[in-house]
Amino acid sequence: MRPRQWTKNASLFAAAIFSGALFDGVDIYRLAIAAVLFSLLSSATYLINDVKDAERDALHPIKKNRPIPSGRLSKGFALSVALALVVFVLLMSVVFVNIPFFAICIIYLLLQISYSIYLRNIIIVDALTVAVGFIVRVFAGGFAADVSISSWIILSTIGLSLLLAFGKRRSERTILGSQDIAFKTRATLKSYPDSLLDSMISMSASYTMIAYSIFCFQTGVRSDIFLNRYLPTTLSSPKWLMITIPLVIYGVARYLYVIYEKRDAESPERVLMSDIPLLVSVLMWGILAFAIIY
Repeated sequence: MRPRQWTKNASLFAAAIFSGALFDGVDIYRLAIAAVLFSLLSSATYLINDVKDAERDALHPIKKNRPIPSGRLSKGFALSVALALVVFVLLMSVVFVNIPFFAICIIYLLLQISYSIYLRNIIIVDALTVAVGFIVRVFAGGFAADVSISSWIILSTIGLSLLLAFGKRRSERTILGSQDIAFKTRATLKSYPDSLLDSMISMSASYTMIAYSIFCFQTGVRSDIFLNRYLPTTLSSPKWLMITIPLVIYGVARYLYVIYEKRDAESPERVLMSDIPLLVSVLMWGILAFAIIY
């Protein structure tokens, strides 16, 4: 069920947090329930994916240790749990959240099943599908919280998710190439030349930083921040969120370092929790942005 990957579902809180309405008009309990339900739904899709890819994952130097490809967990039981989770999440989404959130859960489920069956085998489309999955998460949080979503947040999410997707494939090529298993675990890796992946990673990194910078520039915060009264007239309307841009630049650059020097970006969520400089920069960014907005 990969609970470590539930960290991705923190993006459900993005719309509510950056709207400035987290403590004003947002049902935090409903949003929290939505995040839990979405985590369970994503776990169901992981189970389905692992059942389908069991034989292929058994050849992977890391994935072969997962319960299903290693044989410690039967495929039948895994599919039964996945089905139970899907039914439970869809039912609870109607009862405790709302119909738009229920609809976005259906869309996410269909997207992930399509990815596992077919889309993952099409070069570039596989990475774009991963990006769409992150966008769906942001909209799921927006629907649950019933708040509007900044277009620049969506664009920043697209850039970041593409960076993670292409970075993951770059690291997989490094790992699988060193193991000499002919890329049997992911067919599209044979179609991804290193030069293409490097170009897409560079483009995604630049795209992310530019989109986030424009978001910070266009996002206003409370005008009664106590520091404002001590600023000169030249800075009478400061864009406080722009202070967080250096942290984002550092975080992106650090992730690129992990990809190319440490060669350890095969699992983005594991990188986030294990690479201390990256984790610290993310935490500092979150704390600083939250403090400025609220």
